[in-house]
Amino acid sequence: MSPLSQQRALLLQSKQGEFAVGTRNVPQPKPGEILVKNEAVALNPLDWKIQALGIIVQDYPAVIGIHAAGVVEAVGDGVETWKPGARVFVRITSEQELLTKGASRLYQGDLENDHGTYQQYTLIDAKLVAKVIRPTQVSETAAYTSLFEIPNAMSFEDAASLPLAIATGAVGLYHVQGGPRFDPPWKEGARGKYAGTPLVIMGGACTNGSLAIQWARLSGFSPIIATASLKNEEYLRSLGATHVLDRELFASELFTQVNKIAGGRVPVVYDAISTAATQNAAFDLLSPGGRLLIVTPNALDEDRKARASEEGDGRAVVNVLGIVQIPFLRPFGEELFAHLCALLEEGAFKPPRVQVIPGGLSGIAAGLEKLQDGEVSAQKLVVRPAETR
Repeated sequence: MSPLSQQRALLLQSKQGEFAVGTRNVPQPKPGEILVKNEAVALNPLDWKIQALGIIVQDYPAVIGIHAAGVVEAVGDGVETWKPGARVFVRITSEQELLTKGASRLYQGDLENDHGTYQQYTLIDAKLVAKVIRPTQVSETAAYTSLFEIPNAMSFEDAASLPLAIATGAVGLYHVQGGPRFDPPWKEGARGKYAGTPLVIMGGACTNGSLAIQWARLSGFSPIIATASLKNEEYLRSLGATHVLDRELFASELFTQVNKIAGGRVPVVYDAISTAATQNAAFDLLSPGGRLLIVTPNALDEDRKARASEEGDGRAVVNVLGIVQIPFLRPFGEELFAHLCALLEEGAFKPPRVQVIPGGLSGIAAGLEKLQDGEVSAQKLVVRPAETR
């Protein structure tokens, strides 16, 4: 059990209200639960939307936050897999259950106060946690976890930036129903398999887009064409993009440039931004039978939908959800995370660039304002709860 009784937490005071740092009890793990000390917490666009739009959360004051990395502090009775001191990274979403671990692990949770990450300690249900295992050791429990060990060389800050986006890209390219379902690069013979197949990634500099570029590189896609602010071109090329086009291009110019680079329209576009504007521009890039992968609700113009239906060319829009703990994604989640630690250890992925906001939990509100105002580019904002003033 944790020797502490009180912790600092960032509390959303009321629906569409203000944030304030306060004190709340450190939850004690009951049988089957795990307590994680959060060393680094990442900020996400969902967080400002919860505050500004009054969505998802029902009870106030509320502790939100969905991404963190830390150390297993204590475990409840009956928990044998996890031990205090383990380093872990975690992701938590409102749609599903919380996973958090104290050894180097990744965890995910729900938005109940004890499970949110905008505090110094987070509670997790051990039933939803499994130790990262090697590809030859896949077990039936791995499908139910979002808590994973952090490679020794990876910082807590880098680890906190990874969870949701790395899964979303994999689900979109390799698994989602109706999607392209390419063979994932951890399968035998699939690393580099898609050389010569072009792929476009809209929003390559955002966290989701930067990790999608790296999945594409591992799979061998070429060319890999990303849209972004041109100030991020060198960075995106270092991740694997072969071409970077200005995100401000008009849709007609984007179409011309992509066709010139790819030698025609492309079979897949991964839209990491998924606004109405990017979806419509991306759909026009697709070849017959092509797939547009989006991460927000379908906002394609009705006339485009009608034309695609009339032409009967098989183009389709597919929604991608990276929450691999929900039942229909669990088998793929098992496969993905059984190989993830090894991929991280070999350096197959570069974590998103991280900016640490000073002040610990006290700095989150200002950071969320920057996210809401579109002032963050090619970076993940992170705080260290221990620095809370």
